[in-house]
Amino acid sequence: MKIGFVSLGCPKNQLDTEVMLHELLAAGFEVTPEETEADIIIINTCAFIESAKKESIDNILDIAWLKENHTLKGIVVTGCLAERYRDELFTELPEIDAALGVGSIHSIVDAVKSVAAGKRFSEYAPADEVRLGGDRVLTTPDYSAYLKIAEGCDNRCAYCAIPAIRGRFRSRTIEDIVTEAKEMEALGVRELCVIAQDITRYGQDIYGEYSLAKLLRAITDATTIPWIRLLYCYPDKITDELIAEIRGNDRILKYIDLPVQHATDHMLKAMNRHGDRALIDSVIDKLRREIPGIVIRTTFIVGFPGETEEDFQALCEFVREKKFEHAGAFPYSREEGTPAYDFPDQIDEQVKLDRADILMREQQAVVDEYLASKVGQTIDVLVEDFDPVSEAHYGRSVADAPEIDGKVFFVSPMRIAPGSFVKVEITEVQDYDLVGKAIIPKKK
Repeated sequence: MKIGFVSLGCPKNQLDTEVMLHELLAAGFEVTPEETEADIIIINTCAFIESAKKESIDNILDIAWLKENHTLKGIVVTGCLAERYRDELFTELPEIDAALGVGSIHSIVDAVKSVAAGKRFSEYAPADEVRLGGDRVLTTPDYSAYLKIAEGCDNRCAYCAIPAIRGRFRSRTIEDIVTEAKEMEALGVRELCVIAQDITRYGQDIYGEYSLAKLLRAITDATTIPWIRLLYCYPDKITDELIAEIRGNDRILKYIDLPVQHATDHMLKAMNRHGDRALIDSVIDKLRREIPGIVIRTTFIVGFPGETEEDFQALCEFVREKKFEHAGAFPYSREEGTPAYDFPDQIDEQVKLDRADILMREQQAVVDEYLASKVGQTIDVLVEDFDPVSEAHYGRSVADAPEIDGKVFFVSPMRIAPGSFVKVEITEVQDYDLVGKAIIPKKK
């Protein structure tokens, strides 16, 4: 029996897909990348915001066409959509044959076997009791992998459904994480992206204190992985110890993903963000001061209920002032079950879209200036592949996280294997990407 997979949403969801892949392969199933060859297809869904829900439903309906018109025997839906809408799922989408909540990913083999036998299946174990970690099959390139150090979230931002979907925050032990990091190294991973809903909270629940810095030291002591990248940090939990570890540890990239969401106390309080504008300013200034050259990525929500024109203009000024190397702006998505759903002063959809567009134009000007400053510099690049059409290699620098940031395109007198590091002299800028030429040392 051949199993197909569709994995949607964030890297944290992708890791759940990787765990389910391993359990199915261990049970003797064959996995195929071709949907038309599959007997059963598993769709690991996202339901964070409205657009993600729509993408999940569209994928389910697209796959359902194969049941009606091809040889597909069943559809298994897992992930956040299945968890969030467990009561409506089978009624609204009768094409589905099995559903697993986020706490039941380890029951994937039972679900597939039931569907293969023609039986409908569903299971919703408590989300915050799911076994963390576990063997997995990497779906990322061989040289780069995500490392999930915790699950769930306790921050309870007013707009966010994740705590209701994923449960309370739970850290894995340092020993468990280090073991997995060593396994990743043995597979040839050169870049490890540390993820969770909030990696800066790591360890507080099991060690009684923020322990991300201690974890990073343990990983670098136990492995030789050259690039370790930090994603999903919160401003109110950036400790002096963490800053010192990033500064002093050569293998922790001088890159941090730091979602701030807004820039006025009025909006930060309404969003139930932890920390005010003064704290955000202080953290950003300290990162810039203590870690010269650090690259900061952030995200913003525009059009949150009650956002005034003055709030929005202050946010635009904030973007111009702080000069984030990377930033994304997203229109507020009104999500049922969140406190903000019932807030007064909801903003018109077109206004939200317009504000997101304006803010990203402000950010584009910042990025143009930043990228232009790279012309003439020589930077380290992790090679990803070769594009035969442009006859150029491409990869990422320290400043670029997988999937979300830019690329570095470069010519080379010789082919360079993916996963290699090469020095590239930057010669020009194209949109959000850099262009250059490889510096190949001459053989003695």
